[in-house]
Amino acid sequence: MGCLLKQGGGLYPRLRVGAVLLAAGQGSRMGGVAKSLIRLQGVPLINRQLIALSGAGVDQVVVVTGHARDAVEAEVQSFPVTLAYNPDYRMGQQGSVRVGLAALDGNFDAVFVMLADQPLIGAADLTELIAAFKQRPGGNVLVPVVDGRRGNPILLDAAARAEILASDTNLGCHHLIERRPELVHVHATRNTRFVSDLDTLDDVQQLATRTGWKLELPA
Repeated sequence: MGCLLKQGGGLYPRLRVGAVLLAAGQGSRMGGVAKSLIRLQGVPLINRQLIALSGAGVDQVVVVTGHARDAVEAEVQSFPVTLAYNPDYRMGQQGSVRVGLAALDGNFDAVFVMLADQPLIGAADLTELIAAFKQRPGGNVLVPVVDGRRGNPILLDAAARAEILASDTNLGCHHLIERRPELVHVHATRNTRFVSDLDTLDDVQQLATRTGWKLELPA
């Protein structure tokens, strides 16, 4: 069954969409805080991301854990997700990406690679990216770009996923984008939610000040 996309003015076949949600990082720039467990208005960021992915109709979500594994897994236990643990999470994000991509079941037309520390991403933002992916003229990796700033999440097609998994050099999304720019389709947008994340305690405070929302660090 096709789905009508008003932006495209026609019918497009429904894609099988997966997602890798990265929640393994050490939060080193935040003093070891598990950023995915920061609560925004009482709801952990990782839960907000899972709700957004569900609302966008994603077929399977793999949550990659590492740092604070037990706490993160306990937080998402009520969601129908696949858990994948990266024992080498201290070695960097690219390893977690590969663990997550490998844990997806079967073939997907597109796969989100998503950060758990983006507090403002909602289902409508993910739907925007899926629509752009369907309408792109070419490219294996869709990257949102806001005023020249590269954002997240990104979308990989099946070929890009296979290339990352087949690489023997621990190739990750960042490396693929940098080394193979011909594979990238830029989705130019004014949607600043794609470039909003929480890297430091100052970022947390600034978001709270700007929005008036309550943000709480995990114990």
